[in-house]
Amino acid sequence: MLLVDLGVVPVEAQVAAVVVPAQDPEPPPGKGEEFGKASPIALVVIILLGIATILLIVSMTRRLKKLPKSFDEEEPTSESPAGEDASSDTRKD
Repeated sequence: MLLVDLGVVPVEAQVAAVVVPAQDPEPPPGKGEEFGKASPIALVVIILLGIATILLIVSMTRRLKKLPKSFDEEEPTSESPAGEDASSDTRKD
């Protein structure tokens, strides 16, 4: 008879692992109470990133307002003759 290990753990072992309460780890030796916590420098960096983002949005909005509504070719006006374009009038041979 061949037995296969399916990795089944008894129910008692699973429950025991869940009952253990979480504990606060001690800071490493030589480190203070504030080790691993956010510092005021992080707040300054976040504020600077926010200001930079706002400036970039304002700058891009200004640039987008300057763009034309469409980049399609403009149709020739009725002022120029049908067979010629406006740039041929200014050339001299």
